[in-house]
Amino acid sequence: MATEGPATRRVQVAEYPRLLKLKEMFNSKFGSIPKFYVRAPGRVNIIGEHIDYCGYSVLPMAVEQDMLIAVEPVKTHTLQLANTNPLYPDFSTSANNVQIDKTKPLWHNYFLCGFKGIQEHFGLSDLTGMNCLVDGNIPPSSGLSSSSALVCCAGLVTLTVLGMNLSKVELAEICTKSERYIGTEGGGMDQSISFLAEEGTAKLIEFSPLRATDVKLPSGAVFVIAHSCVEMNKAATSHFNIRVMECRLAAKLLAKSKSLPWDKVLRLEEVQARLRVSLEEMLLITEDALHPEPYSPEEVCSCLGISLQELRTQILSPNTQDVLIFKLYQRAKHVYSEAARVLQFKKICEEAPDNMVQLLGELMNQSHVSCRDMYECSCPELDQLVDICRRQGGDRAALETQKGMYLPGSLGLKGHDLLEQDGEAAPCQ
Repeated sequence: MATEGPATRRVQVAEYPRLLKLKEMFNSKFGSIPKFYVRAPGRVNIIGEHIDYCGYSVLPMAVEQDMLIAVEPVKTHTLQLANTNPLYPDFSTSANNVQIDKTKPLWHNYFLCGFKGIQEHFGLSDLTGMNCLVDGNIPPSSGLSSSSALVCCAGLVTLTVLGMNLSKVELAEICTKSERYIGTEGGGMDQSISFLAEEGTAKLIEFSPLRATDVKLPSGAVFVIAHSCVEMNKAATSHFNIRVMECRLAAKLLAKSKSLPWDKVLRLEEVQARLRVSLEEMLLITEDALHPEPYSPEEVCSCLGISLQELRTQILSPNTQDVLIFKLYQRAKHVYSEAARVLQFKKICEEAPDNMVQLLGELMNQSHVSCRDMYECSCPELDQLVDICRRQGGDRAALETQKGMYLPGSLGLKGHDLLEQDGEAAPCQ
């Protein structure tokens, strides 16, 4: 249950080759044996692309690939972080003076986000140190949420070392906020499914308040998670945050057009909620209130009756203050139509008509077209991959084509676990 804390269970390390190898590498690196292991899975989003930070429900599921951290609390106040991947160098810092450089999205900064989030939640200033060895098999920068899985894993590590307790929902909300330390204005889908996922089901993730509902997928369908071989680190560029700000500006202009208190509106969902209309009606309102041509910062200011300085300092994020054009119509159209597709997807899964797989496939095809044309978050390689899969799968294929790779042979654990060590056994959370 979401109100419960993460599960803890004891396993024999020798029975899990990956754990055994991690234990041996930890001993080689730190000269000691881990006290416990923490695990958080990556995710793939079936439908509901780029709408969580607009306040709308999404429909992801966890994947086998995960972040696994071997941990040993130490009496010093030093965090020592190492990675089994030699591409990621060791890092050390004071546990009581954590600094996160937003200009450099290095791997260890994601760990520090989770660590700092728990530290600040409990208002602690004198923290124990720890030695941590990270092992991840989620392809990096591939759309499977490796960075958020690391943030979640680090938050769970810190919580365990401190001996504190939080529910899965509380952990998800803290890790969502703390990942923003690195400059990414995310909405919470990645962290929520990492903590709330359960075997054998996708989840409808809803926000304000955060909650998860099982969605039973068709037993005869196969969801293909394929790698487009294009990598994108969303914290390393401003592309992701520009889309977030475009949605925020679109919400404000839509609110202003309907005489709502636009200065208090941040998300497109809030406009719909205040107007008490359907998603279909919001699409019509978008057609009337926004124009397809890009907006300049000056035009946005004119529409809202504010100065350029106010726009930059009170609304835009630091890495979007110099953006020259905003595509507000396109972003709002995508968000409202995608939010409707999520609800349609869930409804079809519940009703299970004979042509269920075909209907779900059509929704996913529509989602990709909208991502490509209206939200501009696709790429030629992904478009080509989608076309190939459609040709091979035919009209009845329910197809998922994230920029991620399915890698078999995971640890064999369910969800996220805490493995406790007893001789050759250890907790994994």
